[in-house]
Amino acid sequence: MNNKKWYILTVLFLLGALFLSACGGTEPAAEETAEEPATTTEEETMEEEEPMEEEAPAEEEAMEEEAVEEAPAEEEAMEEEAPAEEEAAQEEFDVSITVWADDTRAPILIDLAESFQAEYGVGLIVEQVADINDQFPIAAPAGEGPDILILAHDRIGGFYASGLLAPIDLGDKADNFHPVAIDAFTYEGELVGMPYAVENLGFFYNTDMIETPPTTWEELIEMGGALVDSGEATYALALSGTTYDIFPLQTAFGGYVFGVDDAGYNPNDVGIDSEGMIAAGDFIQENVEAGYISSSTDWDTAHLQFETGEVPFLMAGPWALDRLRESGVPYAITTFPAAEQVGQSFLGVQGFAVNALSENVLLAQTFLTEFVATEEVMQQLASAGNRPSAFVSVTSDDPDIAALGESGVDAVPMPAIPEMGSVWGSWGDAFTLIINGEQTAEEALTNGAAQIRDLIGGSAAGMVNVPGSWQVASGLCEGDWDPACEGTALTDNGDGTFSATFDVPSGEYEAKVALDGAWTENYGVDGVADGDNILFTVAEDGPVTFTWDSESKILTVETGG
Repeated sequence: MNNKKWYILTVLFLLGALFLSACGGTEPAAEETAEEPATTTEEETMEEEEPMEEEAPAEEEAMEEEAVEEAPAEEEAMEEEAPAEEEAAQEEFDVSITVWADDTRAPILIDLAESFQAEYGVGLIVEQVADINDQFPIAAPAGEGPDILILAHDRIGGFYASGLLAPIDLGDKADNFHPVAIDAFTYEGELVGMPYAVENLGFFYNTDMIETPPTTWEELIEMGGALVDSGEATYALALSGTTYDIFPLQTAFGGYVFGVDDAGYNPNDVGIDSEGMIAAGDFIQENVEAGYISSSTDWDTAHLQFETGEVPFLMAGPWALDRLRESGVPYAITTFPAAEQVGQSFLGVQGFAVNALSENVLLAQTFLTEFVATEEVMQQLASAGNRPSAFVSVTSDDPDIAALGESGVDAVPMPAIPEMGSVWGSWGDAFTLIINGEQTAEEALTNGAAQIRDLIGGSAAGMVNVPGSWQVASGLCEGDWDPACEGTALTDNGDGTFSATFDVPSGEYEAKVALDGAWTENYGVDGVADGDNILFTVAEDGPVTFTWDSESKILTVETGG
């Protein structure tokens, strides 16, 4: 056995001794499987789900729930069917590490448990938890959280600022990871997690319709426009959103969301009204009016149009691969066209983080840096899903995954700062106005950026709103899903509840509760933070009363007076 292994085993032994001493020398109580309320499949994901922006607030849910499938309906089902490996860890080892993972990663970690336990003499308990982002901030302060959790990098800012995550030192192993993945998990100069997979949009083109892909957006319109003019295509390009999904087009013209300085993203440098973002808006509006870009921004519609040969180009992510393959459309993936520069998509990074309130912080860090951060384990993680690895030496035999990895080489990490929650609504509303021809790009983006700066400055502090698909129909807001629209804000009743009544046309709608004019804190079905949209039906034109209980977080919707 080499000196390094002896050192690691010594550390683990000492940690185990300290643990037993703290517990009075008794066996630790068996861990229970974390409660797992039923969840819904995401736009979550990645079978056909849309990325961050498409379910409201699409921007914030996409990356968080991507790999989550329908959870078991009852907690008992999970407890009764606890993996044998987990039971063994509880019974045979004095010291154990508990990891929370979703149903995609949990089976992989369970398979790795035996080899880890045999090598280090430390138990590995893997608990499948579908709603980690909701459960963790509740469980951790109560001492019931995991030692390690798997999460998307855009969650680290809030968790770290709340004292829930411990920094990780990868030492020399940091060079084994793609720098962009390390940057994504770095917050305020600290590495707050260990990345293992990345995801980003890629540029898809129909190989039957396009022989050589365009290198500029101008060429795209020339190629696609010729197909439209000849009747071979309906549009040159279909849009599947207004923010995340068209970010590569916006960045190609020089647009950005937040500026970057030595400390990372600068919330005081809002780029929604930058010259590049306005130029991108002008390009889109001009070509929508010319009939070359579809005015629809529906995610499913855009993908269906590409799959049926109605459009030759599409910006899509790895979550769309299964449905594209099943459709039979001939396609290839390449880098994004350029304008002022080559278009850059947002980069999402999945990784492991350590619970700062755990009693096993050092042990958890050792597990990650010495066992998980190896080519063998990283290869197994990469093989489990359609995502390029964050580990440099791990490659994929899947040409689509390799192509998406190439598309994401210069991707921009999704901002993990809390202020990002103030951006999505106004940014999306501005491009909706542009695409519909209701305002010029300069006017829409100037107003949108002003709203964002006001929100970041706290102008909507204390606001309780009910953004949803009903806002435009009510005539109170310029755009739907706007958490800062003053017209749909609720009134404080002084007893912990907030309510208001609005006239809404008949129809089927969705809504959520959002606080402080942003999506940073929002509540859905059953008062769950970042939960599912609340559905309601208005049978006849008339009053709709919204009442929100700030204690239970539950929204009640009454229609028909």
